[in-house]
Amino acid sequence: TEDPFKDNYNSYAQQDGRYADNAANDEDGASSDATEGHDDEDEIYEGEYQGVPAYGDGKPRDGQAAAGQPVSDSLKSRKELENERQADEEELAQQYELIMQECGHGRFQWQLFFVLGLALMSDGVEVFVVGFVLPSAETDMCVPNSGAGWLGSIVYLGMMFGAFFWGGLSDKVGRKQCLLISMSVNGFFAFLSSFVQGYSMFLFCRMVSGFGIGGAVPIVFSYFAEVLAREKRGEHLSWLCMFWMIGGIYASAMAWAIIPHYGWSFSMGSAYQFHSWRVFVVVCALPCVSAVVALTFMPESPRFYLETGKHDEAWMVLKQIHDTNMRARGEPERVFTVSARHAGLGTLLSLLMPPPPPLLNQASDIPRYYGLSVWFPDVIKHLQADEYASRVKIHNNERIDDFTFNFTLENQIHRNGVFLNDRFISMKFKAVTFIDSSFLNCFFEDVSSVGSSFKNCTFVDSFFYNTDIDDAKLTNSRVINSSFHHNKTGCQMTFDDDYSAYWVYFVNFLGTLAVLPGNIVSALLMDKIGRLSMLGGSMVLSGISCFFLWFGTSESMMIFMLCLYNGLSISAWNSLDVVTTELYPTDRRGTGFGFCNAMCKLAAVLGNLIFGSLVGITKAIPILLASAVLVGGGLVGLRLPDTRANVLM
Repeated sequence: TEDPFKDNYNSYAQQDGRYADNAANDEDGASSDATEGHDDEDEIYEGEYQGVPAYGDGKPRDGQAAAGQPVSDSLKSRKELENERQADEEELAQQYELIMQECGHGRFQWQLFFVLGLALMSDGVEVFVVGFVLPSAETDMCVPNSGAGWLGSIVYLGMMFGAFFWGGLSDKVGRKQCLLISMSVNGFFAFLSSFVQGYSMFLFCRMVSGFGIGGAVPIVFSYFAEVLAREKRGEHLSWLCMFWMIGGIYASAMAWAIIPHYGWSFSMGSAYQFHSWRVFVVVCALPCVSAVVALTFMPESPRFYLETGKHDEAWMVLKQIHDTNMRARGEPERVFTVSARHAGLGTLLSLLMPPPPPLLNQASDIPRYYGLSVWFPDVIKHLQADEYASRVKIHNNERIDDFTFNFTLENQIHRNGVFLNDRFISMKFKAVTFIDSSFLNCFFEDVSSVGSSFKNCTFVDSFFYNTDIDDAKLTNSRVINSSFHHNKTGCQMTFDDDYSAYWVYFVNFLGTLAVLPGNIVSALLMDKIGRLSMLGGSMVLSGISCFFLWFGTSESMMIFMLCLYNGLSISAWNSLDVVTTELYPTDRRGTGFGFCNAMCKLAAVLGNLIFGSLVGITKAIPILLASAVLVGGGLVGLRLPDTRANVLM
């Protein structure tokens, strides 16, 4: 059966006289099954397309163009040509909007919603997985202090370059194709990173993984916006944002369930170790793999097809959207009728002049505030460290003879102690410091000493077997007539009974869950109060909540403020995503969104460096800086033009 859309389109294109390759489609073929049975009142579905005037043989008189004939481009000023181009673009956007309204909002959009949601969920997982595996990975791979912290920064750098690269490429090769490739890169290198042993190779894999997932946000929102009618766009793009929150919840829950179980590991000698945090990395790659599989069954954006001149492909996708939605509504007999006005889309698009050089999105000047979110865990960590240090037990001038230590010593300081003929067997030193102490004829077997050290100590006639006590932990200490046998290699993990690990994951879980109310509010009100009003209001309110962090002196207070901040700020995130999508034209939407998202990731790197260096000194500067930026950005946002009435140009 011949495609009615193609017949209609070819007939209208032929009438324009510009498509010689369609000359074979004569007027008899212009009618189709889709238009049979319509009476004269429905003539719009089968008539001559009037949107673009055809050239005739008549000649202009007295320097004027004859009726029905366009003025030669050489006779038009640059301003007139630009005005015509803009008018054509606006007409194209309006006609595409009418088609999407005819297709309706139904099963197809919801299918794509969940598929793209998996991709956005993967982006949320990637952000959280860095913080969760950072302590474990650095400890497991014996990373020196000079290399600590590189993992968090290098992943965000990868995401920054990925956002700009994949966003721009999606404007050239297509939304679906680009998203498939970028997600595949992310999934492959995320999976590979769980098996590599060296820290340098692990950094490389996570950087490339971040580069891949960097394309998720700019492409996902561009892709989904192009199959939504204007009245549905703000609400459903906001609902889509919830998948980022789901990704954070998923990562927190999996970290909580997997990483502390240090027994979930295996080793092949001392050369290959696979600990529980690596299992967590594999599990976090599952949403990405699922997104890649599901995405293969979805079509390309029809708006992108039209922009690149693939009109037949665009009509087929539009037909698929329409038919899928109609079948779901129980109206399979309703035929998707491409009117003469709609069929002129292809002709109109082909006549558009090349677009001018891209302009920066107005929204790109609004500061995004990744830095503060990255800084919160450090604040809580410092509060925990201060509280832990306040409970330290100090032992001075002690003397212990002929005693067997077979239990854990934790959070203690021993000064000027003497240990004579003592045995340390199957035990653990956890955050224990020995200062100016002596160990005479002592025996150490199956001992781990995580976070512990021996400063200015003396070991005489002592024996060490299967311990992790090495030169790095013997600071300015003397070892006399003592021996070490079968020392443990690698760094020792302590998550088997570490309550703080569970607590950190639970705090992140609460902070992510607090986003839910803000997501719901923004989705319900986005199309009612406007994008910019919500953006500015959300940023101002979150800036005020940030200021009150100055008065937070306890861990519980900081956790409450974290939840409040996340709940208030998410509306700004959602609004900015919608605004960015609507401000850019189709041929630059991915590039523009990618640029803005790249700036967002750059803010994460800078915020991590700035706030991380200040949080140990004073919290006043980070708080005042973040609060001022948020409030200032919100006030700027309130003065920008709203995009609620925009069609996708």
